[in-house]
Amino acid sequence: MQALDNVTVLDLTHHIAGPYTTKLLADFGANVIKIERPEGDIARRLGPFKDDVPHIERSGLFFFLNLNKRSVVIDLGTPEGRDAVLALAAKADLVIESFRPGTMERLGLGWETIHAANPRASMVSISNYGATGPYRDYRTTELVLYGFAGEMYSMGLTDREPTKMAGTAALFESGASAAAATMGALWGSKQNGEGQWVDIALTETHFGGVDRRHATSIAYQFSGRKALRTADAANAMPGGIYPCADGYVDFTAAALYAERIDDMLRSPDWNQDPKFRDPIKRFDPAIVEEWNSHFLLWCLERTKREIWAEARRAKVMCGPLFSMKDLFEDDHFRGRGFWAKTTHAELGEVEFPGRPLIFGEGGWALRRPAPLLGEHTREVLEEAGLDPSLIERVEAHGRVPA
Repeated sequence: MQALDNVTVLDLTHHIAGPYTTKLLADFGANVIKIERPEGDIARRLGPFKDDVPHIERSGLFFFLNLNKRSVVIDLGTPEGRDAVLALAAKADLVIESFRPGTMERLGLGWETIHAANPRASMVSISNYGATGPYRDYRTTELVLYGFAGEMYSMGLTDREPTKMAGTAALFESGASAAAATMGALWGSKQNGEGQWVDIALTETHFGGVDRRHATSIAYQFSGRKALRTADAANAMPGGIYPCADGYVDFTAAALYAERIDDMLRSPDWNQDPKFRDPIKRFDPAIVEEWNSHFLLWCLERTKREIWAEARRAKVMCGPLFSMKDLFEDDHFRGRGFWAKTTHAELGEVEFPGRPLIFGEGGWALRRPAPLLGEHTREVLEEAGLDPSLIERVEAHGRVPA
């Protein structure tokens, strides 16, 4: 038994944020029915690909985002497609979509229509800027999203342009936030038997997110204070990212505790200079630079794991910057059973990030690999009790390109 065993989700999302929302539900037991257009989710065309050869069934990104789901190909622009979706929605607990605002209404599948077909189901709409407001029709990218609503202003070197988090981290964070909101809607409908419409803007998940944006926005609003980019290693003793024997380590807020730093260093002679202990002089850029010249040599003589171990012993906030290879081979992740394996028809055996957390019961489980495009169309439509002639017409309009 899993926590969401009795929950059916009609998934009309695509790309990253929406599919990550529904992935989290699927991984904890929900029956997630992924509706794809005949060409498939756009994520199927995003890498990395097996052997670096683009193929809609060999995308590592799509594979990860769509584990435990079933794929149904439906052309939503046809009457047959609309009827099929409404029939599926009538049996679902949640309908989740990530089209541009107004698209579902144009397709005849807006909230009022879904609610009429199934009053107990909630509908979650995920869009760039929300369903209303002056920005609702604007497009966005990961860069624009993090610049507009994230903490990009304070990310990067002091004398360089701002930067963003790596890869598509912002979209994954938005997907996790949307999943939490979705669970709230599900809980509410289970309690009172009435579904609700949840309007989620990707930007709002970052305006109020955990990545410092809410704190810095409030600070600017009330005091005019702007967060500064201070990511270089010359702003504290220590502070920022330092090279070491086999990579890099990051020290955060460590300079607040000079005695802990000395303990971590095991009290070398050079760190006993009184000017390094003076709380006022410790903010002098010249003294900080001099201290860091000693500390840099200390780091370069040690590996990131050796530095990390010394920092933990002395209660200094420090973390190694692991490569993907480091993480894959890490003893802790291996020991915790974080990595999972499955076999996919096109990818073969795949080892991938598994459970995000451990439940006492009802937790994460792998039931099936990511689906091939349209792999479950007939199976799902027959389960829903659609008329055979309607199923044939849906399949004819939604035929997967060769």
